[in-house]
Amino acid sequence: MGIVFKQSLNNTLITYIGFGIGAINQLFLYTRFLEAEYFGLVTVILSASLILMPIMTFGVQNTLVKYFSSFKEEGSLNAFLTLMLLLPLVIIIPLFGVSYFAYDTIGSLLSDKNPIVEDYVWYIFLIGFGLAYFEIFYAWARVHLKSVFGNFMKEIFTRAGTMLLLVLIYLDVITVDFFLKAMVGLQLLRVLIMKFYAYSIRMPKLNFQWPENTREILNYSALIVLGGSAAVVLLEIDKVMLNQFIAIENVAYYAIATYIAMVIIVPSRSMHQITYPLTAELINKGDNTGLKTLYQKSSLTLFIASGILFLLIILNLNELYLLLPGEYRGGFIVVFIIGLIKVYDSLLGNNNAILYNSKYYRAVLVLGVLLAVMTILFNLWLIPEYGLEGAAIASFMAFFIYNTIKLIYVKAKFGMLPFTIDTLKVLMLLLCIGIPFYFVDFSFHPIVNIILKSIPMLLIFVFVVYRFKISEDVNGVIDSFLKAK
Repeated sequence: MGIVFKQSLNNTLITYIGFGIGAINQLFLYTRFLEAEYFGLVTVILSASLILMPIMTFGVQNTLVKYFSSFKEEGSLNAFLTLMLLLPLVIIIPLFGVSYFAYDTIGSLLSDKNPIVEDYVWYIFLIGFGLAYFEIFYAWARVHLKSVFGNFMKEIFTRAGTMLLLVLIYLDVITVDFFLKAMVGLQLLRVLIMKFYAYSIRMPKLNFQWPENTREILNYSALIVLGGSAAVVLLEIDKVMLNQFIAIENVAYYAIATYIAMVIIVPSRSMHQITYPLTAELINKGDNTGLKTLYQKSSLTLFIASGILFLLIILNLNELYLLLPGEYRGGFIVVFIIGLIKVYDSLLGNNNAILYNSKYYRAVLVLGVLLAVMTILFNLWLIPEYGLEGAAIASFMAFFIYNTIKLIYVKAKFGMLPFTIDTLKVLMLLLCIGIPFYFVDFSFHPIVNIILKSIPMLLIFVFVVYRFKISEDVNGVIDSFLKAK
């Protein structure tokens, strides 16, 4: 786990800086410098682009990670990498053609409730293209265990650029229309930078011969398209569907609540950048003992991180909302429900990496598609009835079913669970801290209240985890920090 934690710590730092910049953008700049209507529009554009992204990649980012280590000869590896670079074009070129001729129909569909969306449909496709090839070049770097720069580009680059653009709007230097165009430009610029970095690690040598296992690779990629699309639908479809039923301003309010909850998943996102290729390597080697160790350690570490973050957010949420404009308050239920989803996601450790890199990926991908359909049906049922809370409940139901089945599937096929007795210790510790601190309240400024409540909670949690050696990896990190001091 040494290399995991070295890069995971760097990635966590980068990701938290990115989320910090994103938090400033989402909670303070968007809410004050853009009208809620345009904030909602930005959210719809980005969510729709994210839904397109896995289709445009044709699953290449996952295929690259799964098969890269299996090629031992230079010629075969070059043929494989050439295929990975060109394969997405099989989807992208026809998709852009269809989009061009069906532009009016697509625009009318997306703008049925909110006409403002119709003029920005092309932005969705361009950003989707940028997101797709960024993930491919990022995977190119990750298979060489070089994830930090790509994580910087993923988490910080566009958020910092967006912050600058929002400030320029406030200063009346640019218009909202220019801001939306520049948002597309940032995504395309990021792709170019990531491409040059990936090629600096390994310059592609084009080889148009088919790899020996091309059929297997294509089948895997096609199924990953389904699985990747299902996973993104589970994450993003609620925002797009809110646009279809209620005024677009409400999408902005929902985006604030979900962004707050998304902080919980930051450690998981950071660790997965490196555990994914390591999991693929362990499976390719048939090292089930190492795989079980990685599974349980990643689950425990991420549960420790996500659990305390969940408490810190929920127990300080009222104070946090007091810092926002009045119309953006009132999303406590949404934050709580989405937060529970993220804690459950973290508790599964590298479960996704195990499934996607194993021979059982087909069944799981098909299951993911069925659950994505369920998510859409849940949203169709609950959003008209309960609005923003309905979208959150729909997401919770879908993810709970999806994660539970994945958990059972890994147990059935690999004979392992991510939980240990230490998992129960962490849960009890969280309850022992959360229940009493729920009743702690101060009457100072919201920021002062957050600090006064958060610091004791965090110190108690870290002390107990360290003192009783609940996680050797967390203890190792703390020991390294203390020695550095």
